[in-house]
Amino acid sequence: MAAPPASANAPRSSPPPPVAGDGTDRTVAKSEAACEDRSSAEALDRLLPPVGTGHSPRKRTTSQCKSEPPLLRTSKRTIYTAGRPPWYNEHGTQSKEAFAIGLGGGSASGKTTVARMIIEALDVPWVVLLSMDSFYKVLTQQQQEQAALHNYNFDHPDAFDFDLIVSTLQKLKQGKSVKVPVYDFTTHSRKKDWKTLYGANVIIFEGIMAFADKTLLELLDMKIFVDTDSDIRLVRRLRRDISERGRDIAGVIKQYNKFVKPAFDQYIQPTMRLADIVVPRGSGNTVAIDLIVQHVHSQLEERKLRWDMAALASAHQCHPLPRTLSVLKSTPQVRGMHTIIRDKETSRDEFIFYSKRLMRLLIEHALSFLPFQDCVVQTPQGQDYAGKCYAGKQLHYLRLPKDISDDHVILMDCTVSTGAAAMMAVRVLLDHDVPEDKIFLLSLLMAEMGVHSVAYAFPRVRIITTAVDKRVNDLFRIIPGIGNFGDRYFGTDAIPEGSDEEEAASMG
Repeated sequence: MAAPPASANAPRSSPPPPVAGDGTDRTVAKSEAACEDRSSAEALDRLLPPVGTGHSPRKRTTSQCKSEPPLLRTSKRTIYTAGRPPWYNEHGTQSKEAFAIGLGGGSASGKTTVARMIIEALDVPWVVLLSMDSFYKVLTQQQQEQAALHNYNFDHPDAFDFDLIVSTLQKLKQGKSVKVPVYDFTTHSRKKDWKTLYGANVIIFEGIMAFADKTLLELLDMKIFVDTDSDIRLVRRLRRDISERGRDIAGVIKQYNKFVKPAFDQYIQPTMRLADIVVPRGSGNTVAIDLIVQHVHSQLEERKLRWDMAALASAHQCHPLPRTLSVLKSTPQVRGMHTIIRDKETSRDEFIFYSKRLMRLLIEHALSFLPFQDCVVQTPQGQDYAGKCYAGKQLHYLRLPKDISDDHVILMDCTVSTGAAAMMAVRVLLDHDVPEDKIFLLSLLMAEMGVHSVAYAFPRVRIITTAVDKRVNDLFRIIPGIGNFGDRYFGTDAIPEGSDEEEAASMG
């Protein structure tokens, strides 16, 4: 493993790490920060080199920081993974850790931009971008006052909560979800709300002190140092702090000369020797980024980050169904409607009619789990009636998650076999800060595998269905099941006239 970073007095005669893409592209990409209506920031904009336009746009891959569905794309199919990384085994434990990339470099060197370029070029379903800026320590009142006067050193290792960084990265590598603090640079404090990140197959951790802690270094599988000219970094920092953080030029320059530049010379630049690869000119060095992406792909393939769907399908057969599951009581009426919709000879009109009847009963059953309180109303006859009313603030019923503001969400899904679509939708709701225990997942029909998968990924989500079938077939369709719900409901299950399937059927 890599040694701890060198001190300021350490000799700098160590052989430098490989330098990727040197001398191929002199373009330095602009920072992503948009300048506001400040003349000083606009003037700084003109000092930066123009963005290169000679390269075709890269395919965008959404990261886990957003709402990313739990899936693994292959050349032949899309595989879902129960809200966990795609390399856990059939017992729900992880067999391989995620691949962690460390991105170090000076302040405003373009680390975040390089990280996002890597994410876009990787084109893999799960990537988490973890910023060291989220882990500044909570300041005391005295430190707050110093920070307001630009007299607090945010560029010293002591400014970061390394214990929290290490524990967070360890959990992410193990495929666990984590809570990450959200830092407010304007007030120099943590916000009340923390952000949830989920396990990934690639983790990119970026920060000025990314290589400044021995324990943290041991968690990084690949270390990249973004080396950008000091003048460019100063211009970027001036522009960012003025336009985004409400600072004035004098304060930014004072902080840079007093803390930022000395910290770079003492703590950051010496860690360049610990890097596996150095990227000169940051985001302008597309050759280096392409080489990094190729290496990460080879590492993922070498680690065999795959999972056995068939083994997972049988893993829960001997386990009791989770307590979060509630199945509609199997009355003669319910069984009769199931008999009709499961019959392959049932007409489309009847299938729609009885499916809707079952869905109505399902929703009514789900509503009984909501919180209610006693209330008294007056009837049209002028008499009091002691009844019940909903005790929550808001109730949302939706098929596709939209912008919502909690209080209870009833999410409708037609059928669940592996739990794929259901978990994708739940993940979106969680990314909209809906508490997990306030989400009700309703499914017309579920397979035991889907029930266990959803409950494993989201143990506090209530699962409500009209029936649970025990098996899935080789195509992971529910057995005995009801067929393809969408095809039967919308009439798209008929074989088109003149198709190869129709010809084969007639010959058979």
